[in-house]
Amino acid sequence: MRAVVQRVSSGSVSIDGKMVGKIGTGLVILLGVKNGDTEADAKFLADKCVNLRIFTDEAGKFNLSALDVGGELLAISQFTLYGNTRKGRRPSFVEAAPPEISEPLYEKFVEFLKQSGLKVASGEFGAMMLVEINNHGPVTIIVESKESA
Repeated sequence: MRAVVQRVSSGSVSIDGKMVGKIGTGLVILLGVKNGDTEADAKFLADKCVNLRIFTDEAGKFNLSALDVGGELLAISQFTLYGNTRKGRRPSFVEAAPPEISEPLYEKFVEFLKQSGLKVASGEFGAMMLVEINNHGPVTIIVESKESA
């Protein structure tokens, strides 16, 4: 499982012109599910994201997590994070788990995020979404549940 985590001043997601999720200061988490991922990966990654120290303290150092600052979370399912571009010009998505595996794991990931007590918004699995990300910093971190090969 792979997450692209962006520290944001705000973020939102809309489907067909209707806003379905919106957050203020916090994290936008783009989540990709890979073949072989499990619920344990979802739990690990959710815990890692909410505890990731990418907010600055009074000294300007990355010492605070979303939990520490009361950040809000926006989780977006994004299979394209497993797009392989090593050959040719069109990405191959064979590493991405099929919807019948990735959707329940995405939903579990969102559930685990909610267990943190932080405000959590999400997109809709499989929908064409417009995601607004106001990356603050910019700060963008890639987190994986397993070591990549």
